[in-house]
Amino acid sequence: MEQIRVFFKKSATYQLLQILAEQFEDFITTLGEIAQRGLKTLMCILTGQINWKEVIEQSSRFGVSSLPITISIVSMTSIIVAMQVAGEMVKQGGGNYVGLLVAMLTVRETGIIMSGFAIISMIGSSLASEIATMKVTEQIDAISVLGVDPVRYLFVPRVIAGTLMMPPVLIIASTFGILGGGVASTAVSELSYKAYFTSVWSGLFIYDIKVALAKAFVYGCTIALISCTCGYMAKGGAKGVGIATTKAVVWSFVAIVIWDLIFSVAFFF
Repeated sequence: MEQIRVFFKKSATYQLLQILAEQFEDFITTLGEIAQRGLKTLMCILTGQINWKEVIEQSSRFGVSSLPITISIVSMTSIIVAMQVAGEMVKQGGGNYVGLLVAMLTVRETGIIMSGFAIISMIGSSLASEIATMKVTEQIDAISVLGVDPVRYLFVPRVIAGTLMMPPVLIIASTFGILGGGVASTAVSELSYKAYFTSVWSGLFIYDIKVALAKAFVYGCTIALISCTCGYMAKGGAKGVGIATTKAVVWSFVAIVIWDLIFSVAFFF
């Protein structure tokens, strides 16, 4: 029996099961940490423990620094969609629906998803690596020794900034996306600007904009919270910083896709 046990522990099946068990344990631990830090951050916000100077600094980081790449990604996505559909729709007599399609797709999905991906790649990874570096170099321990709550000092300003700045970024990026779609549509087909923008206004509803802004608030909060938490959990030197940054990006990507599914089911079905 002992020989069988030893042989099984050396097998690929055992190693695979061990890896799966470790991954599941890490998943549960990370989820618990995110929930715990999120609740503590919420309590700090509700009790007014906010450093507004730091919030403004982080807001500039979220809103201004990420805006060029966000506009570029959302605009290019809308242009690609418009180029793919405008010519065929005009040929089939559906030119009056091109603007509606591009606007609806941009406002409901591609605008917020691509904005989220851009901010995760640029800001979320930066937040995670910054806090992870502070963690592995024991700067956070020094902050705690000085009597400063790390969650209030590190999490609260970043979560507030992410929550407040994501909607303006979404509005600006989506506007550029719709305009870019109009330019692309008229360039590849005989559709006029007047017909395109008339179609945009006929298919763009306040309800869609409200849902998109609600998504933006949730996405911004989620990205900031996950990035800060993964960075806070870092350990093991430079390698730990890299692992924490990767985990923050992956978790944030998965989280906003799940949120998008929840919003779609809740508001459009």
